[in-house]
Amino acid sequence: MTSLEILDATVCCTPTASPMSTSDAERLAATFKALGDPTRLKLLSIIASSEGQEACVCDLTEPVGLAQPTVSHHLKVLTEAGFVSRSKRGTWAYYRLAPEALRAATGALRDNLLVHDAS
Repeated sequence: MTSLEILDATVCCTPTASPMSTSDAERLAATFKALGDPTRLKLLSIIASSEGQEACVCDLTEPVGLAQPTVSHHLKVLTEAGFVSRSKRGTWAYYRLAPEALRAATGALRDNLLVHDAS
């Protein structure tokens, strides 16, 4: 018998921490799916760099070069994912960045996917 045959496969493959649950993985994947589009990232960047981290939808169409209905769709996805909040003022919708949602998403990655140094 060789030394390789003696090794117990369960010892080398046992996780050292609890893996992410399926429901947590599905929820996090949906969150990052909202960020997985260049237009949505650009919209978040524009909103984040606007005064008060808020922008009117009327100011968001031209910078991304898309029609208002398409921009509104992307903003709806970002709103549903919690990355922006929406308020209506007269005929215009204003979008405000939700930095806590970005922190939560990055925190979930840090807490669930980063390898922790055992030393």
